[in-house]
Amino acid sequence: QGQLAESGGGLVQSGGSLSLSCAASGFGFHYYALGWFRQAPGQEREGVSCISSIDGTTYYTDSVKGRFTASRDNAKKQAFLQMNSLQPEDTAIYYCAASSLGYCSSHDPYDPQEYEIWGQGEQVTVSS
Repeated sequence: QGQLAESGGGLVQSGGSLSLSCAASGFGFHYYALGWFRQAPGQEREGVSCISSIDGTTYYTDSVKGRFTASRDNAKKQAFLQMNSLQPEDTAIYYCAASSLGYCSSHDPYDPQEYEIWGQGEQVTVSS
């Protein structure tokens, strides 16, 4: 059974950086697209980034463009989300998720129904 596990979250001051990791096990990671999502208190879950398994094409939601960078290492079965210039509004639980589509839909790369495997979440808190 496939599993994902996030790590690297924590508390950081506004303007700081954090790097999240997502370790995969139990499934063919290199075949899956990898999405990052977040959910702030009292808010709906939102998609942050998606990176394709096929050609590494990456999508970012507008609010993180230029600040966040998603990457993956298929050989190590890991994905990463480098987060720079963090702001208090980035405070949320961050999840990685894997989609057997293998690619990020240009129509809706963050449709949660397309992601079969989810991590447990990692808290990121940005203080002002």
